[in-house]
Amino acid sequence: MSDNTVQRDLSAYEAARAEADHPHSAVVRFGAEAPLQLDAGGVLTPFQIAYQTYGTLNAARSNAILLCHALSGDQHAANVHPVTGKPGWWETLVGPGKPIDTERFFVIASNVLGGCLGTTGPSSTNPSTGQPYGLDLPVVTIRDMVRAQAMLIDHLGIEKLLAVVGGSMGGMQVLQWAASYPERVFAAMPIATAARHSAQNIAFHEVGRQAVMADPDWRGGRYLHEGTSPRRGLSVARMAAHITYMSDSSLHRKFGRRLQDRDGHTFSFDADFQVESYLRHQGESFVDRFDANSYLYVTRAMDYFDLAGEYEGVLANAFKGVKTRFCLVSFTSDWLFTTADSRAIVHALNASGAQVSFAEIESDKGHDSFLLDEPEFFAITRGFIDAAARAVGAL
Repeated sequence: MSDNTVQRDLSAYEAARAEADHPHSAVVRFGAEAPLQLDAGGVLTPFQIAYQTYGTLNAARSNAILLCHALSGDQHAANVHPVTGKPGWWETLVGPGKPIDTERFFVIASNVLGGCLGTTGPSSTNPSTGQPYGLDLPVVTIRDMVRAQAMLIDHLGIEKLLAVVGGSMGGMQVLQWAASYPERVFAAMPIATAARHSAQNIAFHEVGRQAVMADPDWRGGRYLHEGTSPRRGLSVARMAAHITYMSDSSLHRKFGRRLQDRDGHTFSFDADFQVESYLRHQGESFVDRFDANSYLYVTRAMDYFDLAGEYEGVLANAFKGVKTRFCLVSFTSDWLFTTADSRAIVHALNASGAQVSFAEIESDKGHDSFLLDEPEFFAITRGFIDAAARAVGAL
């Protein structure tokens, strides 16, 4: 290992530890007086939630929108990321004059429970030991994440959210919000998501987790205690996952079989092809901003998500009597969370009598379409959010 690699590992370690407890964002801390009940049993106390807000809450407190992030996201939805220096993960959609307009709405984005950017997770300090939790943190679920978010919204003094919006794992959180707190959500927008994780998606996650745990530097989850970092395992996990976020046509359009900075095959196991180099870059950059144990926890939370399972196996029962209005969006080339997954949710909402609209958007960009430049998606989002705002008098 070169000196440069050692220094980068050390910097990543230090940055991860700093963000875990003292993030570059607002933090609300809940003590023993406000324990968080967990699906795994028992409570988590104390704990904290890191969040960002954009825009201004109006006098009636009726213009608040909660953004729920996907697996590798965080609270930095529409601001420069403090670790990577890159734009926020949803700056295509959120900001002044954009479909979710921060000049008109008060937008909240929080890091999920089990994350690594300031909300309590495995890299956070366990107050009982003074050391990182590691695998001593109880396994968390999507419902646990939403319970914690509800406590944040209470802290901010907001009784009812104008809208909850999220894609992928964020969409799971949106669905859980509508089921668990229907009276607190006027409008819900689940994007590129499903009401339960499929066997195929669980399988992909297990490959990623095994890659992390097979890295000798994982140290049984105690790498932060021992000053190591399972960079190679987490990088491989990210590479495998990233393939699922794209489509065959987008990979072909972007890379094809083009070679990377060479005129011919090297007849070696170097990155001859551009797509190989791209995946390696995605893996290497990911490990500088994400904690390996958080990857285990958050993927597990997605695996356990089965909203119908909470309601005797009938998804429509999750939305029985719900007054929330819904807009679901899927993308034609998304094979991770397919249009069929969204239609199943729409059918359940129709069966429950809920108000629901649905759009399948033509795109060859795969699952990541909701994070990219998709004008039809932007128009649908703007129309849905503005209609909700008009209905409650928030415009």
